Amino acid sequence: MLLTLVSRHVGKVYLIRCKGRIVLGEEAKALEVALEGGAWEFSQLVVELSGISRLDSIGLGLLMRYAERMRRRGGDLRLAAPPQFLVDLLRMTKVSASLESYATEEEAIQSYLKERPATAAKKREGPRVLVVDESADLCVFVRAVLTQHGYDVRSSCSLRDAKTLLQVDGVEYILVGPSTPHLSAETVVQTLTALAPRAKALQLDPEFKIRDVQEASDALLQLFAADGV
Repeated sequence: MLLTLVSRHVGKVYLIRCKGRIVLGEEAKALEVALEGGAWEFSQLVVELSGISRLDSIGLGLLMRYAERMRRRGGDLRLAAPPQFLVDLLRMTKVSASLESYATEEEAIQSYLKERPATAAKKREGPRVLVVDESADLCVFVRAVLTQHGYDVRSSCSLRDAKTLLQVDGVEYILVGPSTPHLSAETVVQTLTALAPRAKALQLDPEFKIRDVQEASDALLQLFAADGV
């Protein structure tokens, strides 16, 4: 198989970075598995294609199929950084009308973040929180607990993606987890609060990720309660 895939989520957007070929066979199957994994939880998908050397009709059909599927759920699949041969292909086949593409992955991600449906605005019930930690599992846990208590939560596993979120999306709270590789939690807090100076910065203690479920949930809610929320 001559295709490598790296996936991550940025807030409510799921991104898959591709390198190699997307063609009939193992490559297309691998991408479908990655798309299916993202579609399990997310309806807003971005496929980054700057490293793609070839895309056949099966590969393009796969992307279009998931774009249609996500739109039925109120989301979409959008392309990021397509190489010139693919830009020309999309234009010649007129598929560009069905698959939106953006010059960079940041632009593709922000295209979702800038959308503010009236229905989504009405559903917002509580303070907006950005959670930042390298562990996707920790982010999911924190997001689930806080959402159940009325918070509007998005999360990111990287500082770069968190900065992208803050460039478009204002928050009332920035919650930094204990696992931030290469950078101290204090540095992450300083970097993000510079982009959102009105946000209240909170930090999870280093022992948070090894606590049992109930203890961790209580500690998380107490952290916000201590701030008067």
